[in-house]
Amino acid sequence: MSDALNISIENVTKTYGNFFALKDVSLEVNSGEFLTLLGPSGSGKTTLLMVLAGFTRPDYGSVKFGTEEVVLKPPHLRDIGMVFQNYALFPHMNVEQNVGYPQKLRGVSKKDIKDTVNEALKTVKLDGLGHRGVAELSGGQRQRVALARAIVFQPKILLMDEPLSALDKKLREEMQIELRQLHDSLNMTTVYVTHDQKEALTMSDRIAVINGGGLMQLGTPNEIYQNPNNAFIADFIGESSLLSVKVSKKNVYLGNVKILVDHSVKKDGDFLLVVRPEKLFLTNGKTDNCNTFTGTVIESIYQGESQLIMIKLDPNTHGDQILRMRIPNGTSSMEELPSLGASVTVGLKKSDSFLVE
Repeated sequence: MSDALNISIENVTKTYGNFFALKDVSLEVNSGEFLTLLGPSGSGKTTLLMVLAGFTRPDYGSVKFGTEEVVLKPPHLRDIGMVFQNYALFPHMNVEQNVGYPQKLRGVSKKDIKDTVNEALKTVKLDGLGHRGVAELSGGQRQRVALARAIVFQPKILLMDEPLSALDKKLREEMQIELRQLHDSLNMTTVYVTHDQKEALTMSDRIAVINGGGLMQLGTPNEIYQNPNNAFIADFIGESSLLSVKVSKKNVYLGNVKILVDHSVKKDGDFLLVVRPEKLFLTNGKTDNCNTFTGTVIESIYQGESQLIMIKLDPNTHGDQILRMRIPNGTSSMEELPSLGASVTVGLKKSDSFLVE
């Protein structure tokens, strides 16, 4: 396997009339890295992937694979593997013919095509199924065929556009692990598009959060989850309650209660306190280095592995706001679940308390 390539994206902009699909995006993808472009529908993530693939030409900006400028290079000369959302398999060809098609286009000999196809099918755990028709395959198997076709010629860069979105939840989660293991074994630079936050957190070395055509934040899954740099990311990544707070003379207030936060706030004004539901815990009162919130349980929802509890905060002390709390099933806290209408006090460690604008 040849060495993977790094990707350099500089000041890439793409407009459609007055609409900015991409707005001055700059981004480095390291050689051999698994980078996910994450964002809601219409955010620009697929447009950026299509710019990398060569199917969309930006209005201006630079795209380099290694040291080579490719922004004007057509897709078939970029030597990239591509997995599409709908797999784009040829229904009139069997599995072997589908996987071998890129090699056939490259003028590879029949014997070498057979060898590389067998190797690719073995890699994606489909050996022995080469003679099956596409219609005879399950969704997961079709996904693997599309992946085998993308890697059969050992490209240095692999691009994937929401390849798991058509699969059911259980299979999708299994395939996330498989795709990540496959990436680690193949030494390809992988750029992966998804709108599924959990998928991005599970699979990525780093995540680039895209919204409104711009790059919002770039970091490891841990950095993006623990330290989102704005309210959109805090709300979009994982699950959060965003509580309105005021900062005055470096002190933070939720209603008329002073709040401890894990970082200094440099300016006064309105902010949001980001509360992750799994970080909250039931408490009897004041705890050192913790914030406490009092309120009434208005909803308690069983969700299999956890219980989601909705708490309406005391309007006199905390303002009229809702807090979401998640208690894992099987823990001691489950035995003392508060009932609907019960008054509760919940705690949040200072180290888990942070603000965004």
